[in-house]
Amino acid sequence: MTDRRLEYPATLRNRDAILDVLRGVLPASGLVLEIASGSGEHVVHFARAFPGLTFQPSDPEDAALQSIKAWTQDTGLANVRPPVMLDALSNHWPVTAADAVLCINMIHIAPWQATEGLFHGAAKLLPGGAPLYLYGPYRRADIVTAPSNEAFDASLKARNAEWGLRDLETVADLARSVGFSAPVITEMPANNLSVVFRRV
Repeated sequence: MTDRRLEYPATLRNRDAILDVLRGVLPASGLVLEIASGSGEHVVHFARAFPGLTFQPSDPEDAALQSIKAWTQDTGLANVRPPVMLDALSNHWPVTAADAVLCINMIHIAPWQATEGLFHGAAKLLPGGAPLYLYGPYRRADIVTAPSNEAFDASLKARNAEWGLRDLETVADLARSVGFSAPVITEMPANNLSVVFRRV
């Protein structure tokens, strides 16, 4: 049988740093929906660390869904549901409720409308106080963007003019407009941020 598992070196580099933040963010029990799960490497890592939580991975790409299935089967984890096809741009998500939403390294490699869809969709699913966790690089007012992030932004825009680093203040304004708190920000390695919004 062909191994359908995708492997992303960045996941190995950032998964433990993200996990450290999630320990103070995720609830003790319930359902965690991951948007844009990609290879599935993050979700199995987190599921091992949080056996009291159930994880629902998702992605709009078939290759990613196959990889998530393969990683889940390989690890034998019982608290990871089969992945579902979910496009943040869609008004109709295949999940109707969740206790937390994770979205790692998506909003800079998708059109801005996908970020809008992410927040609108998460607002419908999450109860009061529940977290929406984002991870990735951002621009911030009054803080000079790292040269590596400037180069990354240029490379993204060269691939797709609708991609690129987002202004955190613009993201926070969007979050506020659909019923989320101001963000709690944690500095992460390699000039990334963990950003946590909570449903109000």
